[in-house]
Amino acid sequence: MAANKSQQLDPKKTLQEIEEKFEMFQILNEEGKIVNEEANPNLSDEELVELMSRMVFTRILDQRSISLNRQGRLGFYAPTAGQEASQLASQFALEKEDFILPGYRDVPQIVWHGLPLYQAFLFSRGHFMGNQIPEDVNVFPPQIIIGAQFIQAAGVALGMQKRGKKAIAITYTGDGGSSQGDFYEGINFAGAYRSPAVFIVQNNQYAISTPRELQTSAKTIAQKGIAAGIPSVQVDGMDPLAVYVATKDARERAINGEGPSLIETVCYRFGPHTMAGDDPTRYRTSDTDSVWEKRDPLVRFRLYLEAKGIWNEAKEEEIIEKAKEEIKEAIKKADAAPKQKVTDLINIMYEENPYNLDEQLAYYTEKESK
Repeated sequence: MAANKSQQLDPKKTLQEIEEKFEMFQILNEEGKIVNEEANPNLSDEELVELMSRMVFTRILDQRSISLNRQGRLGFYAPTAGQEASQLASQFALEKEDFILPGYRDVPQIVWHGLPLYQAFLFSRGHFMGNQIPEDVNVFPPQIIIGAQFIQAAGVALGMQKRGKKAIAITYTGDGGSSQGDFYEGINFAGAYRSPAVFIVQNNQYAISTPRELQTSAKTIAQKGIAAGIPSVQVDGMDPLAVYVATKDARERAINGEGPSLIETVCYRFGPHTMAGDDPTRYRTSDTDSVWEKRDPLVRFRLYLEAKGIWNEAKEEEIIEKAKEEIKEAIKKADAAPKQKVTDLINIMYEENPYNLDEQLAYYTEKESK
């Protein structure tokens, strides 16, 4: 006998019930006021100042990197302004032994995790020394292939799990990356093995010029973690306190054997997708920019710290000048790196060269000696 209508499933209702569970997690509002005291991590004044200092430094680094790119002194560069809370507050919740697997916009996280700044500049220039990560720095080179880092993070996390390490693998992509097959494969693999991974999708509203709503009909990206059976949360990505808490909680669950998590940080990039010819004025309006500029993570965090009496204009100017000087020195060091040669690339490609590369090595060695 056929079931009556009241007994039938209503897929739309089920979907609505799922999506309603993903309310945006926020602690600090646009006016710099705490709106969720219970979730406040109560970081020390020193920790709050350090996090703000890193955000200010990174905003200056972004401005200077854009200028250097326009001068022809940097190669590929993806602007980061607007995403400082999403990037740096999440990294602030990590420990040194954790591994970061970044996307190409995530250079700030790996710099603050220990990668020398001059090497980040060399990476941008396509120099092999930019990918020679120091032994004690647990980061991967920025991934250019969209979403590939999610599969790699799942593998790194499984390796840590097999070795019994109390550490995690954390990776980042944008909202566009969540439309890639690698995204689903990575979170599903980690979910199946309950590996200690944290997956962060920085939803900055656009995959180059494609708005998020044209990539997926899902109300949130966070809800996609349900399919992989992993805890997921949508966070105000312009709120450094909320991003810190969400990442720290996910890390603790991971190292306690509770498996991976998916975090969607809702944010905005103030600049173009990359400096390779993207013009955001062709797909974004000034009205949209103005709305998001009011949510600037530096503005709201500055207001919060000033109200606590631990931040002022003089302190910020000090950090700005320090950033300019360190960036200047890092560029000098990058400029002093030896010119890249074909033989360099051949020598570092394999531990033991196949015969065809040995032939090429001999050819280019002779050519370079003339």
